Amino acid sequence: MTTSHRDTARPDTAAGAAPGDPDDFAHRLRALLADPATPHGLARTLRATAKELDLAAHHRAGRAAWPDGRIDGTPGTVQIGGGAHRIDGFFNIDAIPPADLVWDVREGIPLHDASVRFLFSEHFLEHLDYPRSAQHFAREAHRVMAPGGRLVTGVPDAAHVLGPYPAPAAEAAEMIDRWYAHRTCREDIATYLDLINYVFRDQDDDPTYNPHYWAYDFDKLVQLFTQAGFTRVEPWAFDPAIANPKREWASVYVVATKQHAAA
Repeated sequence: MTTSHRDTARPDTAAGAAPGDPDDFAHRLRALLADPATPHGLARTLRATAKELDLAAHHRAGRAAWPDGRIDGTPGTVQIGGGAHRIDGFFNIDAIPPADLVWDVREGIPLHDASVRFLFSEHFLEHLDYPRSAQHFAREAHRVMAPGGRLVTGVPDAAHVLGPYPAPAAEAAEMIDRWYAHRTCREDIATYLDLINYVFRDQDDDPTYNPHYWAYDFDKLVQLFTQAGFTRVEPWAFDPAIANPKREWASVYVVATKQHAAA
């Protein structure tokens, strides 16, 4: 009996997965990554794709629970992208577990209009692609903010690292020690411009880290959140009771306030 190609299982298809579905694609992608013959350039792209597939799987699970894109509750204090730094009393939304809600906010913030009094994020915004996702996040933050509500966000300060440039590598010693002393890229920082590149991009070829997609200073944060509708954007006095103390150095924080409702 002749067996057609439809009767023959593909060896690179995950068990129980139909060809073309996300699980099958992820299985074949990881097989390529495990193959030493896969070229370096392709492997870099595949690693980024594998990470996005994981994020998409988490987001699909959240979306299945809240198909209309809004949760039932109305938390007043919210943290987005906190990772391991959790703030007591804050509802934490993150793209990966653990979090109170696992959700990819590049697809919107799953909260009701005008329901949040205080929203906090730090060292998160630079990991969003710009302009699409960063501007969308700023608009969504304005939408969910109650009148008079405040958004606080902090990012690596591009002005801090660009200020001394051009400079000899020795002038970067403190930044290197604080940021990269325990990373595998340390030996690759040979000039001050190398440091700038790592601050702007991070280790985009290392799956351990999430790359930086955009750099910010105070003026850029003001422009971004003003464009989104916030009426006042000012420097934020660092508060270690909320923010991660290790983030204070060489970061810039702003507080953006939504206009009070007209009387």
